[in-house]
Amino acid sequence: MTQPNRRTILRGCGVALALPFFESTTAAAAAKRPRRRIVAIDVGLGLHAPNMIPQQSGRDYELPTYLKLLAEFRNQFTVISGASHPEVGGGHSSYKSYLTCAPHPNSAGFRNTISLDQLAATQYGSETRFASLSLSSSGPGLSWSRSGVEIPTLTRPSFVFRKLFLAGKADEQARQMQRLQDGQSVLDVVMDKTKRLQKNLTGRDREKLDQYFEAVREAERRLAKAEAWEQKPKPHVDAKPPRDEPDSKMIVECMRLMYDVMHLALETDSTRFLTYNISGMNAVPVIPGVDADYHNLSHHGKDPDKIAQLTLVESALIQELRGFLKKLQESTEEEGSLLDSTMVLFGSNLGNASSHDTKNMPMLLAGGGFRHGQHLAFDRDNNYPLPNLFVSMLQRLGMETDTFGSASGTMTGLERLA
Repeated sequence: MTQPNRRTILRGCGVALALPFFESTTAAAAAKRPRRRIVAIDVGLGLHAPNMIPQQSGRDYELPTYLKLLAEFRNQFTVISGASHPEVGGGHSSYKSYLTCAPHPNSAGFRNTISLDQLAATQYGSETRFASLSLSSSGPGLSWSRSGVEIPTLTRPSFVFRKLFLAGKADEQARQMQRLQDGQSVLDVVMDKTKRLQKNLTGRDREKLDQYFEAVREAERRLAKAEAWEQKPKPHVDAKPPRDEPDSKMIVECMRLMYDVMHLALETDSTRFLTYNISGMNAVPVIPGVDADYHNLSHHGKDPDKIAQLTLVESALIQELRGFLKKLQESTEEEGSLLDSTMVLFGSNLGNASSHDTKNMPMLLAGGGFRHGQHLAFDRDNNYPLPNLFVSMLQRLGMETDTFGSASGTMTGLERLA
């Protein structure tokens, strides 16, 4: 007998009834479905386009400065130019829309929408201990909930490692279980009181309360999942807990530590959805040949000396990305390498950081089972909608959707492997 899928509908006598989710069938589907992952990385101070974007389109392009550093992965990534998020301006504020595509992030009444990783996590996050992880070099991140609330970030690699792999002492675990159970009981009380209140509400107030109910139900689901996973041992890794670099100006060392724990999180299947915001700094990074403030360098105004130093800084960023891709490539599982199953999105919310321009976002997509090795060059004056790429990524995960943000289809020219 064929098991019903998530879209199964019973039809008869002119009536169509959609079936609910079934634990047994969804668990079976999860067991059969290939494990696919998304890592999304944003360089908040931009990437100098002439060093990142090839002059030629197609497959036989000449590698520019930054891509030469990734030459060994040439056939495992696609470069995208001439694309951006429609109606997303706002200079540095556009990081808020990097993974959501929500328009006008700098407007007074801006309300964000769900980010790419969180939408994926709502569908598949229950299959791992952590539905997702939102990471940042400092400050805010890239992940936003369905209600437009920013997901808190983790900025210290040591804390990420402890969260992933260290169980804590027995009394600490007991306290954690009690906190989870206390949270569940508080939600029960809140739901009981709001249900009584509902009887006296009409119209828009009732709609607001329904939205609140859904938020509480989502919190209940997270608590239930956390309690279930708390009963299971955390995975063991041979790696030693990282020691955080206390000097944030040691930008290379800080990135390397974070990339290391990101790799371990994926390798142990502790999560399948990661975001990492490299937010930059108003300071001089410790990189040989650099003696100017990184933020100031990003506003180079075509000054050759500033561009030369900026190239050193951004080359260091690309080198650390290379190290991360190499770790994914060298880690194997039943379906192939981790890179084969992981879509790594790397780019910037700024197309030209010097002028705060959000058009022509420099983007690179590596791994994840696409037919790579090409430069997809779209119109630099009339940009292609980058949200279409997100639809392609969601479909690669297995989601049945043709829309995300303002997108209404997949990215032209980006083909999946079998």
